[in-house]
Amino acid sequence: MSGLRTEKVYLRALEPEDLEFLFKWENSVDIWQDSNTLAPFSRFAIKEFIERSLSENVFEVGQIRLMICSSLDNSVVGTADIFDIDTMNSRAAIGLLVDSSHRGKGYAKDALDLLCDYARNTLLLNQLYVHIATDNNSCLNLFDKSDFEKCGTLKGWVKIRGGYKDVFVYQKIL
Repeated sequence: MSGLRTEKVYLRALEPEDLEFLFKWENSVDIWQDSNTLAPFSRFAIKEFIERSLSENVFEVGQIRLMICSSLDNSVVGTADIFDIDTMNSRAAIGLLVDSSHRGKGYAKDALDLLCDYARNTLLLNQLYVHIATDNNSCLNLFDKSDFEKCGTLKGWVKIRGGYKDVFVYQKIL
């Protein structure tokens, strides 16, 4: 692993050309439950987000979004977030999304490893955490394989049609 790159993937900053990818993913109703999204995003709002991300300091805004790209052909395969950055306590939440057409190829594992290295070595964070729905088996497997520790259950944490869903809290000391 070198910098923000493995043989399989690399992480890079947002570019204006990423608008359509983000528009697709942010407006995918299938993942809204996992991302706590309640309404669609306009292309204009996403364009503004990309423009702001190019000029704002990660610590001022408390987040950074990176694109996950294939090292083989430079295609965009997903996105990774570090958010809710708490500089006082040196921790942050993370999120990953690999497009459904690219799942099962090991991109998420490599991207997560790169994200952890970036958080530790560049942002100088001490720990990362993530909330994962208890029925999201592929995500649970990914974080188990990446040395995150399941450290709790938040009961009824996510409201769904007809009730509530529990989430596991995973944490990694960097």
